[in-house]
Amino acid sequence: MTKRFLSNTAAGVALTLSAVLAGCGGSNDDTEGGGEVSLRFSTILAPDDIATGAINRFAELVEENTSGAVEIQVFSSGSLYDQNAEQSALLRGDLDMTFAGPQWVADRVPAAEIVSTPYVISDAEHLYRVMDGPPGEQLFELVREEMGIRPLTTLYIGTRQLSLRDGSREVRTPADLDGVKLRVPDRDNWLYMGRALGAEPTPVAFGEVYLALQTGTIDAQETPLPLTYASKLHEVTEQVVLSSHVADSVWPTINEDVWQGLDPGHQDAIVDAWRTARDEATAETLALESDLARQFEEAGLRVYEPDVDAFREHVLGTYLQDESITERWLPDMYDQIESLR
Repeated sequence: MTKRFLSNTAAGVALTLSAVLAGCGGSNDDTEGGGEVSLRFSTILAPDDIATGAINRFAELVEENTSGAVEIQVFSSGSLYDQNAEQSALLRGDLDMTFAGPQWVADRVPAAEIVSTPYVISDAEHLYRVMDGPPGEQLFELVREEMGIRPLTTLYIGTRQLSLRDGSREVRTPADLDGVKLRVPDRDNWLYMGRALGAEPTPVAFGEVYLALQTGTIDAQETPLPLTYASKLHEVTEQVVLSSHVADSVWPTINEDVWQGLDPGHQDAIVDAWRTARDEATAETLALESDLARQFEEAGLRVYEPDVDAFREHVLGTYLQDESITERWLPDMYDQIESLR
């Protein structure tokens, strides 16, 4: 199949965001200055990623709202810490701030896994109603108590969609994924999700996904469209199935001891700045997702919506019927989330 070259509109955004789901470089992004308080925010994301832009916007707003008393130094592209090291550094207090994600946090706070369970969260609006409301408050409190870190808000980073190298296979229900080798990270919760979707989950490092699709080692992958584009996975796939199975998010997070050492007014400025930066970044992400669906079609890929209700019933039903999964969730948490749909 011949595919037309895609435009470079927002080409670099979301380059590694959903692959890691918990980002944690500085070069040209490092903030310079002499604020009374200087906090370091580390991310593995590239400077042109939407989420990195949100960090930079957050830093600007904090400096403005505190009259320069608080500066945020932004280190992008993993130049301060790589992903695993930054998470450990945040827990130790060697790093002030980074992105945490539900999947990482769930290793220590299993109740957090519900946020990334397929079809529990329907879209960005539902995500924010949940995480800005009582369910999110409960989860964030658990994270503070159990891990000594404080999530400040939730940042939507895109909705995960399926893409397949074989354009002739019609995917309307989970049954149509039978035998499909679906790339997932090598973690138990991701392997479980792959099976629940009806596929054959196949662990592959994200950096190897392009070649694995090209050679047929895997048949499909699932990431938000911005990441699919930025990683050029559209070049080695022929169709995008808008399964919309996970509304993905990360949590801008600060070490709790660092937080408690801040002036209350500075704490308020930090929270307010993140809310503003978050809203701006979310609008950009949503617009990009819509634009990329159109661009993929123009480039020759099939882009279509399956029977999402059938997917939701089968996949979510698999989770809800498994007590080993639901016993990790807080009592009534699922019902609370459903009531906010």
